[in-house]
Amino acid sequence: MLTTVPPRSPKDTFITVYGRKPVLEALNDPTLTVDKIITADNARGDSLSAILSAARSRGVPVQQASPHRVKVLAGNGHHDQGVLADVVAPRMRPLAEYLDELADLPSDTPCALLVLDGVTNPGNVGMVLRTATAAGIDGVLVPRRGVPAIDPLVIKASAGVAFRAPVLRSATAADGCAQLRAAGISVLGLAGDATTSLLHDPLPERVALVLGNETDGLSPAVRAELDGTVAIPMCGGVESLNVASAAAVASYELLRRRDQSR
Repeated sequence: MLTTVPPRSPKDTFITVYGRKPVLEALNDPTLTVDKIITADNARGDSLSAILSAARSRGVPVQQASPHRVKVLAGNGHHDQGVLADVVAPRMRPLAEYLDELADLPSDTPCALLVLDGVTNPGNVGMVLRTATAAGIDGVLVPRRGVPAIDPLVIKASAGVAFRAPVLRSATAADGCAQLRAAGISVLGLAGDATTSLLHDPLPERVALVLGNETDGLSPAVRAELDGTVAIPMCGGVESLNVASAAAVASYELLRRRDQSR
């Protein structure tokens, strides 16, 4: 039986870009679809004029709001420069939508996912999205709470790939892991103390690998939702890898296994 998928939030459809240079870059990129521009009603200057001109040439609607409202919508504090853009992210969607589609596929259809659990550095988030997209990972669960929003810092670290990355959204990482398990996907945490090897031991055909916080690793709430843990083998006295490096190893190991099973 199919799950009931609630109406999609705009936050699960658009990536909000703020700041005059990032917004103008988005408008000047023909591969991106800009839904709308919002400017502060007191915003002025040549750079704003260039944004408005680019928006007119592309037929992008422009709305005005108070400076406070722009800051709230941007969610960034002090760097919006009085303008933001909602850019369509065609592969971003709620986790429930992805699981609903997966339920329609044959039960032996494999899937490979990553989950971000408290990863706090925007640079790491961006690099994970870039690597996972390059490796053909089916989705990266970026929860709405506990992980930075996909903003200009994340976009820059991903070299723009964040706009087309297969991003899945849930309220929290723990909530997402619970949904994955309920859908029959094995959820395994990457942990240095695990006795199962990511590179050498069997993995389920449907698997989600969880990447924990840069300092503290996997959160207790997520550990409670895991089916087990796996480790990346380490040599030379190295205790762990940067989370973005670990994501690269995990992504390409999942790709390697998928290629071997074909």
